[in-house]
Amino acid sequence: MLYSTINKKEFKLYAYFKQNLLQEDALMKKVGIIRCQQVEDMCPGTTCFKVAKEGKLAFEEIGPVEIVGFVSCGGCPGKRAVARAKLMVDRGAEVIVFGSCISRGNPIGFPCPHFAKMKDAIIKKIGTEIQVIEYTH
Repeated sequence: MLYSTINKKEFKLYAYFKQNLLQEDALMKKVGIIRCQQVEDMCPGTTCFKVAKEGKLAFEEIGPVEIVGFVSCGGCPGKRAVARAKLMVDRGAEVIVFGSCISRGNPIGFPCPHFAKMKDAIIKKIGTEIQVIEYTH
């Protein structure tokens, strides 16, 4: 009985904030992130999640986002990334984002040599109406 424990003014304030938070969540873009399978043992994705939540670095243009999928490329040469990107789009992703481990080589300092072909194959599969971002941080 939430209403009986707070006064009307507090209830109206609660209802206002709840409604605005729900609207804000509805405006957030839904993203799927593809990471390098080889760095899974040394990177839990913490920075990717942080910058996505805060809308920083690669996410500055679209703001804070909701992550609907966080998958690996499936291993070299990244062929499984195509089906995995399509699956995330089918499950609501509006943007596909490559982890910086793939495009920039974080944290091992070696970018994926298959990145360009993987990106092209994903765009071909999911279509150009789905935004693709090349890195996270």
